[in-house]
Amino acid sequence: MLRLLFISDFTEQFAYNLLKGIMLFSRETEPWVVWKMPPSTKRKLGIPGVVDWAVRWKADIVIGQFEPDEDVSLFSSKGIVVLAQDYKMRFRNCPNITADYLKTGRMAADYYLEKGFRYFGFFGYKDACWSYERYLGFRHRVEEAGYGDSFYLYDTQNIDNLWFFESEKIADWLKSLPKPIAIFACDDNQAALLLEAANASGVEVPLDVSVLGVDNDEVLCNLTNPSLSSIKVDIVNGGYMAASQAIEMINDRKFTGPDIIMQPVGVVSRDSTSLFATTDTLVIKALDFIKANASKHINVTDVLKVVPLSRRLLEIRFKNVTGMTIYSYITLLRINMFAKMLVTTKDTVNEIAMALDEPDVKSISRRFKTLKGCTPSEYRELHYANCE
Repeated sequence: MLRLLFISDFTEQFAYNLLKGIMLFSRETEPWVVWKMPPSTKRKLGIPGVVDWAVRWKADIVIGQFEPDEDVSLFSSKGIVVLAQDYKMRFRNCPNITADYLKTGRMAADYYLEKGFRYFGFFGYKDACWSYERYLGFRHRVEEAGYGDSFYLYDTQNIDNLWFFESEKIADWLKSLPKPIAIFACDDNQAALLLEAANASGVEVPLDVSVLGVDNDEVLCNLTNPSLSSIKVDIVNGGYMAASQAIEMINDRKFTGPDIIMQPVGVVSRDSTSLFATTDTLVIKALDFIKANASKHINVTDVLKVVPLSRRLLEIRFKNVTGMTIYSYITLLRINMFAKMLVTTKDTVNEIAMALDEPDVKSISRRFKTLKGCTPSEYRELHYANCE
């Protein structure tokens, strides 16, 4: 039976999703015993004290949040395998549980660019590698699209002061921004603070400001007002990979192992990003109709029944706002719904197709592969660890 000391902030869903992945691995191999230690205990004991505790408890593995000046090699010197969660920075003397943050930032930018935004902002921390790299990926993609001069950054908050809320400064920043603006927050916690500041200052979300977070903490995202859109990251799979690599490191003490790199899965859209950046009321009407009926087998003709424009004129105006034809937009929305159901339900491909009013499973599977690059079954297998 393996013994894991897990040092993390258990007020966040991230830690529990990581543990979920470890649990999935243990079910396939052998039982694990887990001791959860909050960072406050680590700070009180100091790393030497935590190492002594881990030795007495006979820990095999330590996974934790560590400060840059903490000597994690003390665990290795006692024969304990250590992996670091990149809380502030990545360590060089042990594997890091990290993610492709640049890719996550680019995904956020692409999501907003497709919605027609021309002003962009980032809301993050000034001293955390994951926040900085998400910012870089977001900004670089915005610059590639030609909007680098329309970018606004807020990163004065220090990660050591997680519970300190600069409400007045954030509200002033929000009110000073051009509207409408698309803001990408470094994580769901910061995005929730942003929504709170917007509500308090009279800035309307998503009409004036669109807000997107990261990690898809479903409880937090659905408690905010409005509900928060967020990028889902394969954290569960990250926990699974970390557990697997830890076993390799136990079996071969010379094997240090690479970093565990989690990948962003996609944007889970909620109310905080529900609008496109347009004042064209008829296009907004078309978008609202499509969103409300996306689970049905609708087509362009159905949209034209609720919008008093000719097909040619609506197509022109719709593409000016979204960059897509009406058919392409409906297809994208439905395929994204299909993909979400693949990784959040245990329903079969046929059952999901039926739920989305798709009589021809082969047809939607072909469209799925065209947009996602793989079949529905392959997509589910790739992201299986994220299924609820």
